[in-house]
Amino acid sequence: MKVAVLGASGRAGSEITKELAARGHTVTAIARKPETIPAASGVTAVAGDASDAAALPGLIKGADAVISALHFDVPAEAILAALKTAGVPRLLVTGGAASLEVAPGVLLIDTPAFPAEWKPIAVGGLDYLKTLRGETQIDWTFFSPAALIEEGPRLGHYRTGGDQLLTDANGDSRISFADYAIAMVDELEQPKHSRARFTAAY
Repeated sequence: MKVAVLGASGRAGSEITKELAARGHTVTAIARKPETIPAASGVTAVAGDASDAAALPGLIKGADAVISALHFDVPAEAILAALKTAGVPRLLVTGGAASLEVAPGVLLIDTPAFPAEWKPIAVGGLDYLKTLRGETQIDWTFFSPAALIEEGPRLGHYRTGGDQLLTDANGDSRISFADYAIAMVDELEQPKHSRARFTAAY
């Protein structure tokens, strides 16, 4: 496939770009500092700012799908508008874990353990997901990671869930950026969560 990755130089974006390239996809890796994107076969690094509404459609035109690994400072409405203008039918979003349920009707962001300093960014993720759930033209997927996504080895396995936080036998919820990228590209290649949110953890 031809895939445009927004935020391709970040921790999630760089791993997703690497995974896409390893599987033979043609990648347009878009970042404000494209020189930081490692060279790889099939990867074209492009300078771009996703907040530039006039320029973004031209950067993603011709792609079969866009994967956004951006922070939530660029609203969903702007990204969706760019896809529609460019004629790209599919959007996969690196989401946040804050909107996952830890009990019926109780979100992770509303628990006492959720760090207060993370809340301003996390609220952006909740708003983003709410906007996507009202979208009917673009085929979107919002992929929430585990509560803790971190640098770590590529183990090559993960479990998936829906709107509930996944934890292991010790009560931990974690995944590496490398394995998160595997799950993202698996979803790209074999869609199971069309216009839906899912999560993954060990």
